[in-house]
Amino acid sequence: MKVLFLIGNAAVGKMTVGQELMKITDLRLFHNHMTIEPVIEIFGYFNTKAILRLREVVFEEFAETECYGLIFTIMWAFDMQSDWDYIEHVKDIFKQKNEKVEFYYVELVASKEIRLERNATENRLKNKASKRDLDASMQRLLTDDANHRCESLEGEITFENYIKIDNSYLEPDVVALKIKEQFNL
Repeated sequence: MKVLFLIGNAAVGKMTVGQELMKITDLRLFHNHMTIEPVIEIFGYFNTKAILRLREVVFEEFAETECYGLIFTIMWAFDMQSDWDYIEHVKDIFKQKNEKVEFYYVELVASKEIRLERNATENRLKNKASKRDLDASMQRLLTDDANHRCESLEGEITFENYIKIDNSYLEPDVVALKIKEQFNL
């Protein structure tokens, strides 16, 4: 089984690239808002505990399948040890169920200006109800940028099977093909 972490800042294009990658591989897509949106709908707010528990169930159940692999999109604050620990925790879930699991890491980067434009795209708003209040969504993006470093420093990511792609001016299908070819997926 393969687990591909598709990481990057808010509105960089993780979900959209993941959708395109799923079309050309046997990987399944689990974008982070697949747990965020239902929890917000049910509770009326971002309930971190419920979101994390739902993700755990998905990871545990998926790890027991014969599926080819999973794409998981996530914002990773590289300045927070808890985010590093969370990635290791997710990996441990898969390793406990499948000792032959392979991990891949794709970091997408784009400027704040490009991400602010992408924050209002049709596909994003269709799949992420919590982003439809554009003023609030833009403010969250700016606040996240001000409070956390969600782009790795040169040499900071030392995992095998890691690539960093500036997807500022690349179409999502081009990025997906690049990932597929890089890792022979």
